[in-house]
Amino acid sequence: MKDRNQMSDEEMLHRLSAHPQIRNRIASLLSAVDDSAGDLKLADDAELRLTQELQRMGQEAMQAWANVQVNATEQDVRHTGRAHREGKKNSAGTPHLVT
Repeated sequence: MKDRNQMSDEEMLHRLSAHPQIRNRIASLLSAVDDSAGDLKLADDAELRLTQELQRMGQEAMQAWANVQVNATEQDVRHTGRAHREGKKNSAGTPHLVT
């Protein structure tokens, strides 16, 4: 039975290309895991770096999610016509006070 979160490498690459900020954060996380810079000699240093990378990834993932939601809502509003985005208002203005 396949886990619903599992996907092929091809699908993963396709989805990451749609979210470059997440792709970049994953690359940064992998660099920390591989200690590409050679500056993570202590477990405490590695833990701190990985924790920071994961927090940033979480923030960027939430921002990406919010952008998707905004776009979906905007498309829904445009297709259903529930709101006018452009054009003049039909207001005649504020009525004069009676003296």
